[in-house]
Amino acid sequence: MPKLIATDLDGTLVRSDGTVSERTVAAVARAEEAGIPVVMVTGRPPRWMHGIARQLGHRGQAICANGAVLYDLHTETIVSRRTIESGLLAEIVGRLRAVLPELGFAVEYGEGFLFESDYNLGRWDARSWGGEAVDDDAALTARPATKLLALHPPTDMEELLLRAHEAIGELVTITHSSGRALLEISALGVTKASALSDYCAERSLTPADVIAFGDMPNDLPMLTWAGHAYAMGNAHRDVLAAVPLHTASNDQDGVAQVLESLLDASA
Repeated sequence: MPKLIATDLDGTLVRSDGTVSERTVAAVARAEEAGIPVVMVTGRPPRWMHGIARQLGHRGQAICANGAVLYDLHTETIVSRRTIESGLLAEIVGRLRAVLPELGFAVEYGEGFLFESDYNLGRWDARSWGGEAVDDDAALTARPATKLLALHPPTDMEELLLRAHEAIGELVTITHSSGRALLEISALGVTKASALSDYCAERSLTPADVIAFGDMPNDLPMLTWAGHAYAMGNAHRDVLAAVPLHTASNDQDGVAQVLESLLDASA
């Protein structure tokens, strides 16, 4: 039996319609009743977490923004954060503009976000509070941020990642997790795995104590760090290739299926 369950949200615990099924809620509750904490490890910023906190009964904690923010789901407050400093943000934006002038930028702070006026907001951002449009790089990079987002018009994601790594790869951590050509940029060394490792170390847990679930490339550091990991049936091809264990898709409650099996076997 694991001593901690770490799960991604979108495409993993959350169904395609944005809900968490009753079956999954029950499996999470059952795991916690058995003394196994469940930690949500997500690319989402905290401002996207209210609905999840409500659906899961305000249980536990979440690692948000690809590892940059620790968030308490009981109180819906930020516990800690790791940021990209203002001066470095300005350098990153400048370097990326020089090689990829089509990029549009936005920055996440945890509580809110700024975006360029021509940045194409996704469906979540468009309905989330705290956003403000800005028209110059000085305003965009004026304060430390938990995550820098760089959106390109539809293009080959692998080529976009390669060019971004060539431009700024020694300064920050770059990943992606959506169907859009969207670079997600965190402070150097900040990943889902680094944050989960710190979280577990504070509780005297090792990778062998952890079971993890995910579906996208930003989950790979966590999935390869955890002692036991499952790729969702709907996962990105790179995740399916890298993670030997697979479960059903998010719409088939793949996480719940594994948890139920584990809990039934230990009963």
